[in-house]
Amino acid sequence: MNEPQDDRLGEPAPARDAEESESGLHVNSETAGEIRDAGSGEPGSVLAETPHFVSAISEIPATEPAMFQSFAEAPPRPVSRIPNFGHLGLLFLLGLVGLVCTFGVLFVVSRLHLLGFNLTASNAQSSAMDARVIVLSEGTLYLATFALSLIVFPLFWNESFFAGVQWRASLAVERFWWLAGTALGCFVLAMIDGALMPGPSNAPIEKVFKTAGSAWMMFAFGITMAPFFEEMLFRGFLLPSLCTAWDWTAEKLIRRPRLPLDGNGHPQWSMAAMVFGAILTSLPFAGIHAEQQGNSLGPFLLLIVVSLILCAARLKTRSLAASTIVHACYNFCIFSATFVQTSGFRHMDKM
Repeated sequence: MNEPQDDRLGEPAPARDAEESESGLHVNSETAGEIRDAGSGEPGSVLAETPHFVSAISEIPATEPAMFQSFAEAPPRPVSRIPNFGHLGLLFLLGLVGLVCTFGVLFVVSRLHLLGFNLTASNAQSSAMDARVIVLSEGTLYLATFALSLIVFPLFWNESFFAGVQWRASLAVERFWWLAGTALGCFVLAMIDGALMPGPSNAPIEKVFKTAGSAWMMFAFGITMAPFFEEMLFRGFLLPSLCTAWDWTAEKLIRRPRLPLDGNGHPQWSMAAMVFGAILTSLPFAGIHAEQQGNSLGPFLLLIVVSLILCAARLKTRSLAASTIVHACYNFCIFSATFVQTSGFRHMDKM
């Protein structure tokens, strides 16, 4: 019986396929099936009969490395510690936008004679002590800046705004009574400070409490919006930025190893950084309230001590909500004492 002829060369197809297999030029489907039985070493198998082909197959790498692989893969970037001074600067820019919104709201309210007041150049100084102007202007500034922050910062942090500032409300709620006790301790310090180093009798803040309505308005504002947004600025952004700046400087100057991030991906700071950050945070915090107290030394020192306690609460719990609760409860104690002193805000002359 004649063997099948190959149309190309005129020789038997199986013989030609075997020759091409030995040279590594061609592997037909029958030979490929036999290759899958490699390693058996049985007589008559292709691998047993074609040692040169086996050695050639074994030298072929399983995967060929990508050309310029080291150039194609960028080195991993260090994880950013947030918030830092760059984020603090961005917050101030958003605050400028909020300030423009504040001026716009005040202009509209004044022109339309809403809320019963008219802002002019002649009464600007007296209007600055009007509780309605204070609540409206500061409330607009806070809310506008906060609304922009909720949108902008997640774009840089790849997490929500509250996660970035370490709000952690659930932890603060769990420790509420401990935090409220801390606020009560701050109030006791305020009483002692008032007895040893009293402020002036005609402090500018007293001019705000001209009527019972003004007092109630400031009471509500002082235990809600004011502590929330002040903590957001000072212990949500400024304190972490200062702590990170201290550690970053130490890493560059003395080659100190960088502290790892915590389990939530947020920075951990050295003790020196936290002390440095708490002190520098407390100075401007006391400064913005100094004018309200007539720039008196006693209230200024008290505000520094209270701010240091707020910083300690924030750093110990790693929760901004914790320091906010202490701040709000402290303000509540101060306003409550004023409420009792003036017989329910009916006799403001007793302040």
